[in-house]
Amino acid sequence: MNLIATNQARANDPALWRPADLDAALPVEVVPSPALRHDGRRTVQGKGMDLHIQGIGKQYANVAALDAVDLDIASGELVALLGPSGSGKTTLLRVIAGLLHPDSGRLLFGDEDATRLSLRERNVGFVFQHYALFKHMTVAENIAFGLRSRPRKRRPDKATIARRVQELLSLIQLPELGGRYPEQLSGGQKQRVALARALAIDPTVLLLDEPFGALDAKVRVELRRWLRRLHEQTGQTTLFVTHDQEEALELADRVVVLRDGRIEQVGTPEQIYREPASAYVFDFIGRANTLEGRVERGQFGIDGHALRLPADGVADGAAKLYLRPHDLALTAAGDGLSARVLALHRLADRITVELQLDGQARALELDLVATPDAVVPTIGGTVGVQPLRYRVYPA
Repeated sequence: MNLIATNQARANDPALWRPADLDAALPVEVVPSPALRHDGRRTVQGKGMDLHIQGIGKQYANVAALDAVDLDIASGELVALLGPSGSGKTTLLRVIAGLLHPDSGRLLFGDEDATRLSLRERNVGFVFQHYALFKHMTVAENIAFGLRSRPRKRRPDKATIARRVQELLSLIQLPELGGRYPEQLSGGQKQRVALARALAIDPTVLLLDEPFGALDAKVRVELRRWLRRLHEQTGQTTLFVTHDQEEALELADRVVVLRDGRIEQVGTPEQIYREPASAYVFDFIGRANTLEGRVERGQFGIDGHALRLPADGVADGAAKLYLRPHDLALTAAGDGLSARVLALHRLADRITVELQLDGQARALELDLVATPDAVVPTIGGTVGVQPLRYRVYPA
């Protein structure tokens, strides 16, 4: 039997798959569940399903990876789980998939309690950053894997599977590449195929764990914009984990910022960036400057500087003022806050001025647009800076 015939036989007959192939299959996508569970209840089915996370907790030794997490995700939403390493984002994704069982709380798919359903019964699509495509299968066979591995009574016929595969090849904009093997694809193409394989089973929820982490910067940007268009076409309820803030802010309908196993803030990308609920979110999202000072009678001040800024709603005492580099303006020396120019950094159409204020531990960054007539201060010189937009939080 030649190589192509062998591959086709493996794709059509699960008995010929090697154990390693089966092991690789499980984390990448979940094989659809039967129509009925062993106890007679219907399994979770359908596309664009609501997801309700209620008080989910998960502990390792004495450390809470998830601490009473509550989150409602609407049908058809694209939600980003964003946070640093150890914040709990991947743990939460694995709990939703059924790869981990929570120590407390409930998980609802629609109206059904899925907390104790197995990974197979949940019928989710799961894609990791490293594709995990079957090397011995063609692109078309990879996409068809989940459908062909269904129980015989629920397995579509060959013609139906072929039509579904071709629909997905067109959806991921690779209609002519069904006969290729994974090693003949680029990284971006492999990730599209992995997504198509997860979508083939019509999952209840699509889960993506750092889906673009293995790609170079340019391909990442192109693929995440493609994924956003794909989401708008399919209406699939989707959660994706990322540590890339720009990726989360550009791609998601809502962003969930996690910290030490707890949700710090949930909101639209605009809300997360413009209206951070805490100093942590402000400092974590985007580039942030920090000024240490005090609030007295609704005014924020810095020792050694005459400028006072309104800080409505902040209690008297030690406080920190946060602002973005583009929310600072240069003024004449003696106006605003007095600062010394430490360095200038040019990046494409932006000039970043690094400034030092007396008594402040962290230098400030101020962004200027690099136009031919831009007035750029001299390194070592003294300038004034005026905060335009900012937030004050208790220290």
